[in-house]
Amino acid sequence: MSTLTIRIPEAKHSRLRRLAEGRGLSMNKLIDELATVALAQHDAELRFYALASKGSAKRGIELLDKLDRRPRGR
Repeated sequence: MSTLTIRIPEAKHSRLRRLAEGRGLSMNKLIDELATVALAQHDAELRFYALASKGSAKRGIELLDKLDRRPRGR
């Protein structure tokens, strides 16, 4: 396990502290969970771009047009 020291404005620290308390977490656990979410989002973005680079722009537009024609609520 590693140690990470960050400098953030006091107001942001206070808000994070309240968020952690509201979720019943330590600050350490909250930051760990937030880091996990950030990494998952980054991985999803990389996967999206990797798949998009292999796809067909024409087919993508066709699928979006098909979605636009669907009735709402489905």
